[in-house]
Order: sequence, then structure tokens, then C-alpha cells
Amino acid sequence: MRYFTLLNFEHLMWVALPTVIFIIVFGIALGFMVFRTEDSEARKQRVIYRYPEDIEDRNAPFPLAMLLIFAGTIIWSFFYILVHGLMGVKI
Repeated sequence: MRYFTLLNFEHLMWVALPTVIFIIVFGIALGFMVFRTEDSEARKQRVIYRYPEDIEDRNAPFPLAMLLIFAGTIIWSFFYILVHGLMGVKI
């Protein structure tokens, strides 16, 4: 049992908030998968390299959802460390 019950709520928010944001971003990503440019379709079709066993490599556009998830993870971890450092809590 902790001395301060508000600390339980704070830790719950540190876990639940990124999860909810991830679910929202992932849901949006299902509708908008990539940045569309004039050569997106050509890049999806053109084979750059063919590996043995007939595996093809293409220079397809990077999915927007993955970019947002990576950026969000990096930003969240930076602020997580920063806030815990400012509050004087050892990680």
C-alpha cells in the first residue's frame, strides 16, 4: 500500500493515456495509410531488387501511421523521463 493514493492514479494515467492515443492513431491510420504523391503508385509497382527465392524489394512510400507511432513513442519517452526527473522520482 502506498502512502499517497494519488500516485496510483498518476501511474495509471502514464500507462493508459499513451495506449488510448495509440488506439486513436491506429484507427485513423486504417483510413489514411500513406502520403499520396504523383509517383506513389509507380513506386509501389516498380521492383528495385529481386532477392533469391523470388522475393521482390520495392521503394514504396512509408506508412504515415508508422511515422506517427514512432514519433509519438520517442516524444512520450522523452517527456516521461523529463517529468520523472523533475519530480525527483528514481526510474
